[in-house]
Amino acid sequence: MEVRLCDRFGDESFSAPIRSVERDENDYWSAQAVLALEPIQQSLFERDYWDFFIRVSIDQSLLEQVYAELDEVDADAAANVHESAPDETVALDIRLRAAGQRQSLDVFSIYNEENDQMLIPYYTNRKRLSLRVDEVHVMSRIDRVAISRNFMLTLEGHVVFPFSDVLSRPDIQKKILLVDADEKIIAEWRAENVERPDLTEEAKSLGRNYDWAGFSIVLDLKPIATQFADVEAPTSLYFRMELTHKKNGMLFTEHPVRILARRKVITGRHIIKLNGLKKSLIVKRNRNHSLVFQIAPYMIRDAVKRKVRRSVGRIRKSKAFIAVYHRLFQTLSHLPQKKNLVMFESFFGRQYSCNPRAIYEYMRDHCPEYQLVWIANANYIDLFEQYQLPYVKRFSLKWLMLMTRANYWVTNVRLPLWMSKPKDTIYLQTWHGTPLKRLALDMEEVHMPGINTEKYKRDFLAETARWNYLISPNAYSSEIFARAFGFENEMIESGYPRNDFLYQSNDKGTIDAIKDRIGLPKDKKVILYAPTWRDNQFYGKGRYRFELALDLQRMRESLGEDYVLIMRMHYLIADHLDLSEFKGFAYDFSHHEDIRELYLISDLLITDYSSVFFDYANLKRPMLFFTYDIEDYRDHLRGFYFDFEKKAPGPLVLTTDELIQAVKKIAESGFAVSDHFDEFYQKFCLLESGHSAEKVVKRVFK
Repeated sequence: MEVRLCDRFGDESFSAPIRSVERDENDYWSAQAVLALEPIQQSLFERDYWDFFIRVSIDQSLLEQVYAELDEVDADAAANVHESAPDETVALDIRLRAAGQRQSLDVFSIYNEENDQMLIPYYTNRKRLSLRVDEVHVMSRIDRVAISRNFMLTLEGHVVFPFSDVLSRPDIQKKILLVDADEKIIAEWRAENVERPDLTEEAKSLGRNYDWAGFSIVLDLKPIATQFADVEAPTSLYFRMELTHKKNGMLFTEHPVRILARRKVITGRHIIKLNGLKKSLIVKRNRNHSLVFQIAPYMIRDAVKRKVRRSVGRIRKSKAFIAVYHRLFQTLSHLPQKKNLVMFESFFGRQYSCNPRAIYEYMRDHCPEYQLVWIANANYIDLFEQYQLPYVKRFSLKWLMLMTRANYWVTNVRLPLWMSKPKDTIYLQTWHGTPLKRLALDMEEVHMPGINTEKYKRDFLAETARWNYLISPNAYSSEIFARAFGFENEMIESGYPRNDFLYQSNDKGTIDAIKDRIGLPKDKKVILYAPTWRDNQFYGKGRYRFELALDLQRMRESLGEDYVLIMRMHYLIADHLDLSEFKGFAYDFSHHEDIRELYLISDLLITDYSSVFFDYANLKRPMLFFTYDIEDYRDHLRGFYFDFEKKAPGPLVLTTDELIQAVKKIAESGFAVSDHFDEFYQKFCLLESGHSAEKVVKRVFK
């Protein structure tokens, strides 16, 4: 066994053997390993993130047996299996995580003078051990929070700074700030210094002194609450720590930082009467672990509602409730069908988009005899209300009654297998892309959390057996869908309905109206970046991540005067892009309701292996392919159905600099398409002319 430290791209790793293994008094197996960071320090600062793994050897047949018998595999077990002979052992990499009480890691940050950066060890939300490289800054942590009966707030905590002498003196100054959402200071107080020799002892291996790192303060919340006595909705204020110390003989103030809570902090609701009205006061840790003071109107009715909602939520997540719910679905599916009831869903109820949207809009305008209902994820209801759509919450009781009796299901992704399709229900699967990457049964290996290759293919076949119709955009796709999906029912080779919009609305008035609505300038060219997901980049089952390989700073410097960059991440990618640093140049439209509008307003598409370029080709505009990991993607993850590198309708580039040069070259050509484009268009886009939705509706519903 060994400990491995790997960067997030898998390009570089370092390892150290595990020296000793023994069982402790709590029946845990404990081990020791020493990975010297000093020799590799410069390499560590060349990446943003590093993750720790334990590599163990395991019998391959045993591993396959475990995967085959489990319905779900924990994300930690769905690790990287390295190739070996069938009868040999395989190397299994498992993320290193904390099993018991987590150690405070902030004190062990490393300062790199050459880079003027910090290397910070930390635990992720799932208790996994990682390293990140960051700018030099103070780190502030809260250790204790309490509110007394007379509304006095006690805060106790400590700060950490990666310089050995800053926190060694009692004259260090710590100030607590309370700010609103716009970072406007509401109040500020000087905190009392508290000795923390325990932190110095903990960090003795680094020779760092934290003797006066602690702080303590008691605040009166009544004056703060009085300022917000008239609030009609919950209002949050945020705590900040400002550290002032001597630097070169002068006082120097560091930039204020968030006060973070490592453990969950909640003081409970304290009710105060202001101007005759009751308000609730609470100090808690929010989603990004910041310490927050919240004041809100208080009514007993609302408090009871909150308690009931929490209780109902716990019940609905219980295994017993889920089992009953699934059985109820099966029972209700035997009831008589509601003729002409059509249920629409796009990307698990998160969007009003894609082929289901195009079919819905055609039926809304031409088929008044049908009852059309959308399925909405509870977190995305505002979107459906914005468009005044008839909708039902996904997995609600009303959804249960409608789905089990609907005459038609229309969706673009797979539905859960526990949803047994009623005998007379017609299931129209629209799918969501032209295949470039290998799909389903054509995949040799599956690199997804929570499932092995055999089970993935078995589940896919069980799903496709329920499809009555499958839409195909061209003859090329029809052949692949039939084989890769094991699909034996009727294929509707009509072109994709979602692309009708690109033919019907491609005019300057529509394009300018969209730009005005979403806040884009009309005097600059628009570049759309729409990459796909990577099967092997995930946090856990159903939660994928994406590491941005574009150097946005370089792009803004070279292209910012003439272009804006709009970004659309794949629906499976969980990450939320933070583009605040690039305001005015880069925009995150990952949650824009439908990518078709982004196609229409874009002068140039940048993608990789995503099927978006098949749709974008209908506009006959130039495309670039940012394929920085093409060898890994082609040879290990998915593989391609055709020679992508030779047949792609645009240049392939590997670096940001190459990408910038390619954009400039396209501009010099007057935004002309590539030499391969016409051949590509004839093969993949010939069926699409703006009437695909009509073809589908007349075949399935008439």
